[in-house]
Amino acid sequence: MDLRFRLNGLLIAIILSIAFFSCANSSPISQINVTPEGVAIKGYDPVAYFTDMSPVKGMSEFKYEWKGAEWRFASSEHLEMFIKDPEKYAPKYGGYCAYAVSQSKTADIDPDSWTVLDGKLYLNLDKDVQRLWEKDMLEYIKKADENWPRMLSKNKGGLK
Repeated sequence: MDLRFRLNGLLIAIILSIAFFSCANSSPISQINVTPEGVAIKGYDPVAYFTDMSPVKGMSEFKYEWKGAEWRFASSEHLEMFIKDPEKYAPKYGGYCAYAVSQSKTADIDPDSWTVLDGKLYLNLDKDVQRLWEKDMLEYIKKADENWPRMLSKNKGGLK
């Protein structure tokens, strides 16, 4: 009887896990990963990754609304650079973790876990994921580039 109880409990746990992950993966995603306040990349200046080669916190007095998100910058110069060419400076995959997108998932980011490769900014969940990402970046980018349009199309108009 004890074994049957454990097996039933295990079966219930498996069913609940499948249901949870099915719901989590089918929820619409925002085109841009934002904080609850609607700020992209946790308020960090996307241009600074290219000019300063470092994450730099943006300031609320230098902000710009693009693709339904507020983008912040460390200076008026960075703000102007972004306005002229936002696609050049915005992180790939809407600012979600690039490794997660390569796995057809979304995950938040740590602005200190980043890579600029071939003129594109890639953000990662944390330093551990960044180390994994760096082991085969080109393959992960290829997969993420294939996955991202499909992931967005599942929104069925739900993009912000």
